[in-house]
Amino acid sequence: MTFSDHYFDIDRLDRLSRKETFVHRLDPRVKTIATMLFLITVISFPKYEVAALVPFFLFPVLMLTLGDIPAGFIAGKILLVSPFAILIGLFNPFLDTRIVAVVAGLPVSAGILSFLSILLKFVLTISAALLLIATTSFPGVCHALRQLGFPAIFVSQLLLLYRYLFVLLEEAMRIVRARDMRSSGARGAGVRVFVRLVGVLFLRAVDRAERIYHAMLSRGFQGDLPTLRPSRVTAVDLAFLAATIAFLAGFRFSQVAEGIGRSAQELLR
Repeated sequence: MTFSDHYFDIDRLDRLSRKETFVHRLDPRVKTIATMLFLITVISFPKYEVAALVPFFLFPVLMLTLGDIPAGFIAGKILLVSPFAILIGLFNPFLDTRIVAVVAGLPVSAGILSFLSILLKFVLTISAALLLIATTSFPGVCHALRQLGFPAIFVSQLLLLYRYLFVLLEEAMRIVRARDMRSSGARGAGVRVFVRLVGVLFLRAVDRAERIYHAMLSRGFQGDLPTLRPSRVTAVDLAFLAATIAFLAGFRFSQVAEGIGRSAQELLR
């Protein structure tokens, strides 16, 4: 995959957010609140809980299906950052060797359960966050946070960070393209050349940021970035939020998930 392919792959989340599905038409504030509640609920489970987390995959699967989001794309993004979660719990099976269960005749230690719990929580939370952006867009999520009362400086920093990520990538594409046009074969691919390219990119980025910042000040920028598309919460939005809360509360505080886990253990014995 070339540098340009990587660039347009990053932009794919924005392109997916322009679809016209039921999930896309929901109010951004409602989707943001629902996702936050989902993340809090998943994280609140004890570190040795595994079976109770499985039913929560229903939420991202429904969002994926109703939003017409490619499952392979979301799975690829999750795999891309999965080494961080693996490194966090990699040594748990070696540090916590207490046997707490027997599955299919094999002893399962508490460390293995905690490691699996970390992986499940990671997949659930990352998939929910990616689906929120894929069905709302990152600027839409930021404007929803602002309308929910988050500080203007925090939201503005998020928006500018996201916007200038693409500006930085465009500058990098120009530099790489110029390098390719001036080199042949393996020339221009060494570490020294790479360091020089990074330095040029940094200088260009700083200069570009200064020019854009002064342009924003001349147009009345005062630290807040208002949206041109005011949103309105409808009865459908409230119904979606109520259904999400009922789903999360039902699986978090009832014995349904525990019953599923016990049934699975009985089948594997």
